[in-house]
Amino acid sequence: MDHMAEIRVTFFQECEEQLAALEAGLMTMEEGDTSSETVNAVFRAVHSVKGGAGAFQLTALVNFAHVFETALDMVRSGLLMPETDVMKLFLRAADVLSDLVAASREGNDIDPASHAGIADEFAALTGSGTDDAAEEFADVEFQPIVVAAGEPDAAAMQSFAIHFRPHSGLYAKANEPVALLRELGRLGQTVAQCDTSALPPLDEIDANESYLAWTLDLTTDQSEAAIREVFEFTDGDCDLSIQPVQPAGTENLDIAALLKRVREEVPGAMSTAVAEDSVKVPDITGPTAPAAKAPVKPPVPQPTIRVDLDRVDRLINLVGELVINQAMLAQRVYQSGHVKNSDVATSLEELEQLTREIQESVMAIRAQPVKPLFQRMSRIVREVAEATAKTVRLRTEGEATEIDKTVIELLADPLTHMIRNAVDHGLEKPEDRVAAGKPEEGVVRLSAAHRSGRVVIEVSDDGAGINRPRVLASAVAKGLVAPNAQLSETEIDNLLFLPGFSTASSVSNISGRGVGMDVVKRSIQALGGRITISSTPREGSTFSMSLPLTLAVLDGIVVSIANHTFVIPLTAIVETLRPEPSSVHSMGDGAYVMRVRDSFVPLIDVGVELGVRPPSDIPRSGVAVLVETENRNRSALLVDYIQDQRQVVIKSLETNYGPVKGIAAATILGDGRVAMILDVDALVSDRLTDGVTAEQHLAKAS
Repeated sequence: MDHMAEIRVTFFQECEEQLAALEAGLMTMEEGDTSSETVNAVFRAVHSVKGGAGAFQLTALVNFAHVFETALDMVRSGLLMPETDVMKLFLRAADVLSDLVAASREGNDIDPASHAGIADEFAALTGSGTDDAAEEFADVEFQPIVVAAGEPDAAAMQSFAIHFRPHSGLYAKANEPVALLRELGRLGQTVAQCDTSALPPLDEIDANESYLAWTLDLTTDQSEAAIREVFEFTDGDCDLSIQPVQPAGTENLDIAALLKRVREEVPGAMSTAVAEDSVKVPDITGPTAPAAKAPVKPPVPQPTIRVDLDRVDRLINLVGELVINQAMLAQRVYQSGHVKNSDVATSLEELEQLTREIQESVMAIRAQPVKPLFQRMSRIVREVAEATAKTVRLRTEGEATEIDKTVIELLADPLTHMIRNAVDHGLEKPEDRVAAGKPEEGVVRLSAAHRSGRVVIEVSDDGAGINRPRVLASAVAKGLVAPNAQLSETEIDNLLFLPGFSTASSVSNISGRGVGMDVVKRSIQALGGRITISSTPREGSTFSMSLPLTLAVLDGIVVSIANHTFVIPLTAIVETLRPEPSSVHSMGDGAYVMRVRDSFVPLIDVGVELGVRPPSDIPRSGVAVLVETENRNRSALLVDYIQDQRQVVIKSLETNYGPVKGIAAATILGDGRVAMILDVDALVSDRLTDGVTAEQHLAKAS
């Protein structure tokens, strides 16, 4: 087994986490939060990538991370202000760093020209170069004593005794103790002694083992939590002890004398020692000495493990089979004549509850926050804004909202289309925004939230809104709509989802090819979701996507249609009712509407639509299932009768058989039969044929 290959894989996995932290930190800084905590978090992310890259001799990655790190260090030191132009450079550098990590992971050759421009900008900004960056990890010398100079407020100073012994796992993860010691040196005045007592003879050294330890005395105005934050990426990979040292209440703490003794007793210590006259000695004598501060306990991180996704998928599939077998067992028991209040029936109910809890717990393993996906959109916004000469800010909400990992992966492409369209089509040019009384900078908002057992993701902008006359004219010109069509605002908006539709006057690398929003709609529908549009002239547009939490299971009602069994997703159902003969009206050509209280809704005979029975006279029997479409319009699906409501395991029909119109997926029922899961949106989607709208049909019926 190649252990270095495993370590390399781990390094790049951790790089993804560091890049996410980098993006989040830079966005926070861009919003105006340039606190030391935020800047330090950004610096640590770049530094961690650089450290691991050095261990694998990824020279290009190390060199670029070095110049990036140098600029961030100047921000930490107050030598460089994170102004607008600087933050734009940092954000572009984060994109380049991400590209270099991806290229290094794949082992691709890296063209120096791909990042030379930004590296030169950094060099001009900081007055440093990159020539010696890759050599930083080649030959590290450990001084017996490391002392960092500084002049913190003496009244806030406190001392800590730190013992640090790395495990072999720390080195295996490309962490470097000297970098940790350097970070401690930034917190205050540090005296460090390297313990080499465990170091064996040269011929007995195991390159994979750890033999060194360090004892440090740190005098700082920072809390214990700040010290532990230095070691946050080494949790479990070292022995660490941090103890506050309380000064004697009746004696002077003479730091200058202490440093003088250190200099005399330890040769070479003052090569990096602070000058005595630069140390401020606090006066803590007598009864007025300040009370010792209680050490702040840092939050305890939750332990995590890395598991191959294939193993999780296999576990989910097995739990799905368990659900199916539990349903089959329950049905066979009831068919055998056992009464529902028997001990067997009670045990079956307990088994069903336990099975559902196991399934929910397993599904939670795959649940991930949408934050990484949202962070990727920041780069898209920057690239499109630059290409269109617009000033755009992306604002995100609900980044902690969790959704199935598969849904997140499949959502990336459609979300990218929508973000690009929001910047390119939704937002006006800066001069047009100013003329309209708006800020020059446009805003694109990306939000996520849980609603009614689903996840709703919205992309909105504060642009000019949809130009509906232009959209309709373009659709007519392309032959997508009849010239005499009288469409509602909602129907005009939905023309954007038609294949081949585009209002762009010219083709570019951003838009104009007639592909995009139709792909978005199909992708969302393939996920079992719905997409809707709302737009207000001069105020902007919002695209809302309603998605299932998972692609593995769903709650639905089981219905019978012409001796066939189907499942209707519960999230699409508003109510069920029996149609009265007087409430159903024929519209001709096999179209029907049904009165529901004070309004009319289209009535769709599902059996006829799916071809499982021939068209009949006006349908007045059966059960009407009132559903809501992606356009928030309501329709009624006519079925013969309702069997049950249950949770079913989703089986991909397209993967195992092929696409079927009106069918979203399949499932296996408790009796072993296969049932089709209806695609509600496909069944009730509006059809623009003769130019007569649904509203006109309903008006005629009334």
